[in-house]
Amino acid sequence: MHMSSLTPTGWESWNVSRQPLIRTGMPILIDDDLDFEDALGSPRPAVYANRWLRELPLEGASAVRTWENNAGCLCEWMTFLKERGVHPLRDRKELRAALSMYAEYRFNGPLKQRWDHTTWNLHVGILSRFYRWAQSEGLCTAVPFSYRAGKRIADGVLVDVQINLARERQPRPRTTIKYLEEDFAELFERALAGVGSDGEPDRRYRRPREGARNAAMVKSVLSSGLRKQEFTYLTIYEVPPLPARPTALPVLFPLGHALTKGQKARTSWIHYGALAQMQGSLTWTVLPRRKGSDGVRPHGWALPCWLRLPTGREPI
Repeated sequence: MHMSSLTPTGWESWNVSRQPLIRTGMPILIDDDLDFEDALGSPRPAVYANRWLRELPLEGASAVRTWENNAGCLCEWMTFLKERGVHPLRDRKELRAALSMYAEYRFNGPLKQRWDHTTWNLHVGILSRFYRWAQSEGLCTAVPFSYRAGKRIADGVLVDVQINLARERQPRPRTTIKYLEEDFAELFERALAGVGSDGEPDRRYRRPREGARNAAMVKSVLSSGLRKQEFTYLTIYEVPPLPARPTALPVLFPLGHALTKGQKARTSWIHYGALAQMQGSLTWTVLPRRKGSDGVRPHGWALPCWLRLPTGREPI
């Protein structure tokens, strides 16, 4: 089976009375012999698959990439069934047996044909929607999948759902997070600061510019768990103040909605030592501006950078 996409350019020469009612870029599945019927009035399964694909935009799938993903899934599934002599829309028992073999093929078959759990679940979802549509259209009597009742939260509301038992269980996202080992994190921090394992400057390579600041930032990120977006746009005014006395308990680290993912403010934590090192690195060197100064800069100094406090007042 082959997959192509429609380009209506030149449809006038196709010996049809009007332009086909198929959107530009819509994928089309075609059998190897380029036929859509076994006999007059006896359409092949590809005809129904193409009909389902054409209705995807009416179901909220407006992206061409989504059409191609759905078409590719059906193409591979129907090719697999054809090689084993199973009709895609007939006997449910045969389809379930073929589905079991398909799982073995995708998880334990040739290396180039193997999928991970995410890809398998994506294809199972596509096939499930296709067979539900085929059942509603009277093209098959029952779907080859089994379901169980379940619940999930949707927009803060608990709703009933049907869970496809052919889906592979996946680990929670938090269990797939890879953390830096403590010794490697310490090595990374020291490398940015340009010091060795003894805490002294490492003379084997050039000391990095602003090494202390970079090391302090890395230590604060590892301690507080800031996301990339959050520490990239963090300003000095959003760094929490250092407590008056050292504390073994973490310090609250509020993060405003302008920094956080989805613009939802959240609160993190940071250890006192990491916060102290971060606060110590926030040193600004500004050319003093005195009343009556002629504005002449000492030799070698760059242009001054005038700063204002968040209130709009000039710093004293």
